[in-house]
Amino acid sequence: MKHNSSTAYGSVSRFFHWATAVVISLNIAMGFIAHRSSMEAVDAKVLYFSIHKTLGVLAFTLALARICWTLFQPHPAPVHPQRRLEVFVAAVVHWMLYGSMLLVPLTGWIEHAATSGYAPILWPFGQDLPLVPKSDELAQRMAATHQLLAWTLCLAVGLHVAGALKHALIDRDGVLQRMTRGKSAGTESGRAGWTSAVAFGLAAVAFAGVVFASQIGLRAASAPAASLQAATSEWKVTEGTLGFKVKQMGTPVSGSFSDWTASIAFDEATGTGNVKAVINLSSVTLGSVSDQVKGAGFLDTAQYPQALFTAKIQTEGKNFLAVGTLNLKGIELPVRLPFTMTIKDGVADMAGQTVLDRRDFKVGESYADEKTVGFPVEVDISLRAKR
Repeated sequence: MKHNSSTAYGSVSRFFHWATAVVISLNIAMGFIAHRSSMEAVDAKVLYFSIHKTLGVLAFTLALARICWTLFQPHPAPVHPQRRLEVFVAAVVHWMLYGSMLLVPLTGWIEHAATSGYAPILWPFGQDLPLVPKSDELAQRMAATHQLLAWTLCLAVGLHVAGALKHALIDRDGVLQRMTRGKSAGTESGRAGWTSAVAFGLAAVAFAGVVFASQIGLRAASAPAASLQAATSEWKVTEGTLGFKVKQMGTPVSGSFSDWTASIAFDEATGTGNVKAVINLSSVTLGSVSDQVKGAGFLDTAQYPQALFTAKIQTEGKNFLAVGTLNLKGIELPVRLPFTMTIKDGVADMAGQTVLDRRDFKVGESYADEKTVGFPVEVDISLRAKR
């Protein structure tokens, strides 16, 4: 029997159920393995995450097909309609399962599409999604939602399995055989009525709560330290960006610091001056690994909340050069920052780039292999300042 009846599931529904169950079970296990595997075995970790992502997209495809099929099939009636609370709880769990089966892989896929590099989704699935831009903020939001929804899925699966075992071992009412062998159980008179609609509403509210909680948790976890006070100087910075690029798993990824100040003195006639820049290290973002970058193994923002760059400005041909030192994680080393600058009507626009070696500042010491995190870090700065 291919189609459902009022007392049993057809072969197509049973296929979707068990195929989805197998893929989700494998992917939950693969997710734990990928997250817990050592970064030292980088090739294996990348493979684990690639498999996890690919299985996730497959699970999403199966879940979507299953739901589309279910929409046009009768749903077998409850075997014990008189047990209203039990029927209601079962309906809520079913809606939680359907929602989780779609939202968990979808949020993970969006997170992947919003970032660059790191463990590609395997063929035949693509890396990008329509209307999903490359965005660190979006990736972080999706990562937080994906994680909390994954635990929701685990809870729903656990409750679903517990209910199935109750029917099989305690009630012995044939409900489990509906899905394992397609046998009939119950009667057509056991319709759920309004129960399913109310259960859907409750599940929808629960999902909204999960998403809201994930974003509140992300905001609390990623909130930077108190913003730096604006610097008082001859030239006032009105806008600017401080970004960097580093290779992660062999693929360049971009990050930035959103909170920094610069005190600048500059003489247009001689082309000389000095600069002092303070960077709030807690304002760093680097895609889905922003929290890891703030940790003790990298920038250690809890112990070293700020970095300090001081330099003298001099001309270098038609351009300029800032020669000074960078104090990062308590280590002070010389740095040369070549830059271009144009000044018109009292407004200066500058752009510069330099390259640092993360090992010099003991950043990511446990990652001694460039296959995991590259050694060179390209630093890009651009700003506009008014006299």
